[in-house]
Amino acid sequence: MKAGTIGAGLVAWSGAVLSSLCCLLPLAVIVLGLGSGAFMAVTMRYRWLLIPAGVLGVGTGFVLYARERRRCDALSCRMVGSRVTLVVLLLASLIVTSSIVLDRFPEMTSDVLAYLAGDVHSGAGPGMPGMGGR
Repeated sequence: MKAGTIGAGLVAWSGAVLSSLCCLLPLAVIVLGLGSGAFMAVTMRYRWLLIPAGVLGVGTGFVLYARERRRCDALSCRMVGSRVTLVVLLLASLIVTSSIVLDRFPEMTSDVLAYLAGDVHSGAGPGMPGMGGR
């Protein structure tokens, strides 16, 4: 396998991991019962750095993939591992997109957390109907 092909997948995957550190990884840790909301609160402080790093990493991965693809087309060679690299790039894009959506829509994130925790009646919507007044 050519280094350029592997590099595109690695760059995109590292970008996806960086981006998921603020939103998806803490969510997975909480759902699995391995941590608490404090872990998510700590990592959410760095979302201003992690999400753009993820977008940049995935974008760089697509650029490297396209460059290697053009080089192989020009030399009439077969690009080894192109399907695997493309799948990794698409999966990394999905992870980064999920991180952005969870960051931009915190109400939906809290509803997802409540649903995954088994509290389907939390009702943390705009009116907060489950809160009840005094």
